[in-house]
Amino acid sequence: MSAQDAYDGNHITQWLLETDSLEDFLQVLADAALELSHVEGVGVTLEREGRPVTVVSAGPPAPKLDEKQYGQDDGPCLQSLRTDEEVTVRDMLDESRWGDYPAYAASCGIRSSLSLPIAAHTHTAGALNLYAGPPAAFEDADLTALRSLAAQATGGIALAQRIADTQEFADQLQTAMQSRSVIDQALGVVMGQNRCTAQEAFTILRSASQHRNIKLRDLCRELITGVTGRPPDPPDLRPRP
Repeated sequence: MSAQDAYDGNHITQWLLETDSLEDFLQVLADAALELSHVEGVGVTLEREGRPVTVVSAGPPAPKLDEKQYGQDDGPCLQSLRTDEEVTVRDMLDESRWGDYPAYAASCGIRSSLSLPIAAHTHTAGALNLYAGPPAAFEDADLTALRSLAAQATGGIALAQRIADTQEFADQLQTAMQSRSVIDQALGVVMGQNRCTAQEAFTILRSASQHRNIKLRDLCRELITGVTGRPPDPPDLRPRP
């Protein structure tokens, strides 16, 4: 895939289909950013539950420069992901922000950098970080393609989160359906034993659950196991042909 293809917004679906994970997708993005910008290093930082991590990188300098910022909890990439703003460093030797990070970056041969926010104000905010050897590397550069890559990363993360949320919902729904099945089986047992209605059987089970301080589905599972000699069978949730 060419760099031109990489920053074409129409290719985000193709990217996602051609990669096996969000990490692979972001690696393609980082490689494309390196090719487009001709810098020394590119890193993608994501912050989850307040902890920043370089999930992918391209070029040798990126991981150690990212880690230096994480260690002091301050730096251009962290400022970008936390403020949802682009952060440009024209020359590390003239920079007075972020403690001793600029001097460290310069000692690594990096004089300028650019950080673009990714997925701002979400649970997985991040930044696309570009590290260049010469000073003022981004001063007159057309950043349209790089901004497009950052936007694609945002879209990819949002889609991955939606898929994860959908899977979590499906798992919760399956658990709820299994619990409902166990409760229905227990209701049938209580109705047969007490010759009562379903509502009366439910009242009996709920009172026993509260008295023993255990969840209703666990009580029902114990009841069915005691009566049948084995745990209740889970419902068949496979779609019908």
